[in-house]
This record gives sequence, structure tokens and C-alpha cells, in this order.
Amino acid sequence: MNIIELQSIDEPGVSMFSTLTEAQLRNKLEPDKGIFIAESPKVIRVALASGAEPVAMLCERKHISGDAADIVAAVGDIPIYTGPRELLASLTGYTLTRGVLCAMRRPASRTVADICRDARRVVVIHGVVDTTNIGAIFRSAAALGIDGVLLTTDSCDPLNRRAVRVSMGSVFLVPWTWLPGDISLLSSYGFKTVAMALTDHSVPLDHPALMAEERLAIVMGTEGDGLPAHAIAKADFVVRIPMAHGVDSLNVAAASAVAFWQLRVR
Repeated sequence: MNIIELQSIDEPGVSMFSTLTEAQLRNKLEPDKGIFIAESPKVIRVALASGAEPVAMLCERKHISGDAADIVAAVGDIPIYTGPRELLASLTGYTLTRGVLCAMRRPASRTVADICRDARRVVVIHGVVDTTNIGAIFRSAAALGIDGVLLTTDSCDPLNRRAVRVSMGSVFLVPWTWLPGDISLLSSYGFKTVAMALTDHSVPLDHPALMAEERLAIVMGTEGDGLPAHAIAKADFVVRIPMAHGVDSLNVAAASAVAFWQLRVR
């Protein structure tokens, strides 16, 4: 074990846990050098099981032989930085969830073809920027049988620290990639697109025509304005979730769970 006792928050090697922004961690200029941060033993275990490569850990001293002992044994000779809880909190700017962070190498990007090849249900996350919503959508996708996730390039990075934590590691369970064009691209892979939107022409989520389709791409829009008009116009179906008590819509994460369940492969 390569245990390094921190004496201050300015020591070399820990900037990935403190001063680097999410954009710097992602490293668009050199993707093969990009990293992400997994938080909490449970999430780290899921990431390791998926094949993620650990780079360094930040761990409260008590967890090295406690909650994270199996992780410490599994990560090999990478640096494991430790120190008092208060010092680690001042380093990261927040109290660590379950006292453990792990920096990991970002995996190689998949292609849209990789995601769609054997899938029957995918979700397109269109312009969603809230990290909590991204994580929650991934968790529902994993639980409710979605085969893959495609994100428009104006959406939040699924490997954002908070998104990873909210997903409880589900971002490592469902294959995902960025969608370089608009949703019409998916027709070439045999998908019918389902835009979740409130319009005069929306059909209810339980419409029989939807379940008759072999392959569906469920398109979820941004938190405030929903899907843009051009995305709705290009969709094969425009669909609404029937509501009661005058409620017009659900949060995108809640709506995604409802849609995934109703449109699941039977």
C-alpha cells in the first residue's frame, strides 16, 4: 500500500481532488489523460467492477482499514492520500461522503453505433444540465431496462462527481456516449423516436402504437423549457404523461422513470 500522510492542503499530487475544475478533469484536449472522481465506497466498487482504472485515492484514515479496506487492497500501488477528516474537508471544499474519493481514468468514448447496435430501448438526454437530474436518470435507466444512453453535447457530463454519486454508480452500468447530431440520426439504427413533450398533438404514454414498436429512443428535454421545437418536429411520436389535479408536468428525472417503466420491453 502506498499510503501518503497529508500535512497540508497544498501538497503535490492532490490537485485533482481540490483545485481542478470538472472541465479540467475531463481534459477535452487530451481525452486519454482525463479523469473523473468517484465518491463513496459503494460507488467506487461499482466503478472498479466495470473496469475503471484507479489513479489515486483520498481516504479518511479510519476507512483505510475499515469501510474501504477491500478497495485499498484492490487498487494496487496507487497513491492513497489520507489525513484528518477536517483537513480532507478543507482540501476538497466539502465533507467527504463516506470518507473516500477515488480519481479514475476516463474510459474511451463509445460510438453511437456501439450503443445502438443491440439495443431495443435507449434514452436521449437532450440539453439536461443539472447534475442531480443526470444521475437520477441514469439510475432509473439502469433499474428499468434501458439499454443505452445518448446525450446531446449541451448536456451535463455523466462523469461529473455529483452525477456519479447521485446515480449510485449506475453511470458505469449503462453504456453511454455523446450524440453528435440530432435525433433523426437514430432512424438509421432502426429506432422510432419518442419526444416527451406537451403539445396539442401529444399522445398519452400508454398509447398502443408505442408498444408495437420494436426499438424506441425516448427523448427527454431540459429542466426548464423542455425539448426544443426542432427536436419535437423530428420525432416520430410526441408523448405526454397523463396528469391529475391540474399538474402539467413532472421533473425530468421523475418523468424519465415513468416513461422507462411504461415503455419497457415486455
